[in-house]
Amino acid sequence: MCPDMIGPVVTGTPVLSPVMLLGQAPGTHEGRLGRPFAWTAGKTLFSWFSRLDLAEAEFRSRVYMAAVCRCFPGKNPKGGDRVPNREEIANCASWLHREIELVRPRLILPVGKLAISRLIDFKKLTEVVGVKHRVEIAGHAMDAIPLPHPSGASTWHRTEPGKSLLDRALGLIRDHGAFAGIQKAP
Repeated sequence: MCPDMIGPVVTGTPVLSPVMLLGQAPGTHEGRLGRPFAWTAGKTLFSWFSRLDLAEAEFRSRVYMAAVCRCFPGKNPKGGDRVPNREEIANCASWLHREIELVRPRLILPVGKLAISRLIDFKKLTEVVGVKHRVEIAGHAMDAIPLPHPSGASTWHRTEPGKSLLDRALGLIRDHGAFAGIQKAP
């Protein structure tokens, strides 16, 4: 359906969880490694959750991980990964909707501008990061706490006001009942 996308399809561990993480699309290494956020951005992302006392292995086994697009979109000729186009996003939307219908998360964590924009209309990250939003997808209402993309190329989460807004978002996640429930899991 998406001739410019590069497989294989990458998905997280199938886990029934009250928390769902929503990324943009796999990067260059994720297909080979067979899991989302498996490279540099993942190291940063999981360091954020380790601040909430949830190590990477625990996170992966307790949080349902999905993506707006399931295949690597390829490289952007100007650098970085190509952003999936509207048709590619639409082609994968039914997968996300079905996952939400099945998992029925109470909390969704959209990571990066593209994932956030699938849930919330905004212009700047400063409007949405560090704030809890009520959203509805596929007929299911849930809380959303957006996070910036943990890309090494981005300085947003390492400079102000991004650094403080990230800290505020992590505090909201820590204090959310759905997240507290997965921290106590065996």
